[in-house]
Amino acid sequence: MKILIVCGAGASSTFVALRVRRTAAERGIPVEVAAGSESDLPDGLGGVTVLLVGPHLEHRFDQIRDQAGDRGVAARLMPDTVFAARDGEQALDLALGAQAARS
Repeated sequence: MKILIVCGAGASSTFVALRVRRTAAERGIPVEVAAGSESDLPDGLGGVTVLLVGPHLEHRFDQIRDQAGDRGVAARLMPDTVFAARDGEQALDLALGAQAARS
């Protein structure tokens, strides 16, 4: 599974991606996690399984979700708590749930 995490500028998503990678490794779940910004979309969706979107992009989430869906990518809006979390548990669970819903 390939997860792309996006936020407005890409800085916050980088920290979340690091935590998700660490949590996935601890759980023994093989994932590829990348971070990006909203400006990377929709071009950055190639090969992506799940797109996780920062909560500050909620006002554009419907459009982002539609762009992702057009490319067969499941998109989920992350809650605010993901950015404050010390681990990647919540974000990884959100991505795993999105992947399961696609199947």
